[in-house]
Amino acid sequence: MTYLNTAAIGNLRVRELPGYLNDSAGQGRPALVVIHEFWGLTGQIRGVVDRFAKEGFVAFAPDLYRGKLPQTAEEAQRLVVTGDKAQWFADLQRAVEAFLPCKVGVVGFSMGGAFALSTAAQVPEVRACVSFYGVPRPESGDLTKTRARVLGHYVNVDEWVSPERLGQIEAELQRAGVPVTLHRYDAKHSFFNEQRSDVYSPGSASLAWDRTLAFLKDALAWP
Repeated sequence: MTYLNTAAIGNLRVRELPGYLNDSAGQGRPALVVIHEFWGLTGQIRGVVDRFAKEGFVAFAPDLYRGKLPQTAEEAQRLVVTGDKAQWFADLQRAVEAFLPCKVGVVGFSMGGAFALSTAAQVPEVRACVSFYGVPRPESGDLTKTRARVLGHYVNVDEWVSPERLGQIEAELQRAGVPVTLHRYDAKHSFFNEQRSDVYSPGSASLAWDRTLAFLKDALAWP
């Protein structure tokens, strides 16, 4: 387990926040909080952090599971069900606040995508939110409080995300005046995860990545 390097970002409030940080882009750059899938802080998520760093972002992935890495879907589901959601949201808020006054966005995958949307609604300092195939439960918070621009990547047929629920979220954000763009792909859930050969879609993943970079650089007012 690694910890957020407080010396690199100058904020002692996150001294004990576990996760993976790549700050090679340098101080003052736009920052991203990357939220992992229900598989935890895997090597794949660390790779996403590193990819963002190469594009000029300071990127940090909090370890919501505190070092636990489930080996099966059943183990992962148990961690989700039994996890301290209040602590998870506190971790995510602390991670965002750690990078202020720099411009901050959140990016999440599956479970993390749901938490990205909820975090954007609960933490007004978030300027940009990208959700990969994740939607929050209705009780997770009022999305109309979102002040960030929102981009979403979803699939046409998804056992985890119903078209009805996705449509509700899109309409809710639009009615609240939140700038939102949701893309649908002819792929499977978790299509961005290159370590999941059963669902990985290189074409869709590449397109989603390009769209994400263009969106973040614009939304975070790339210097």
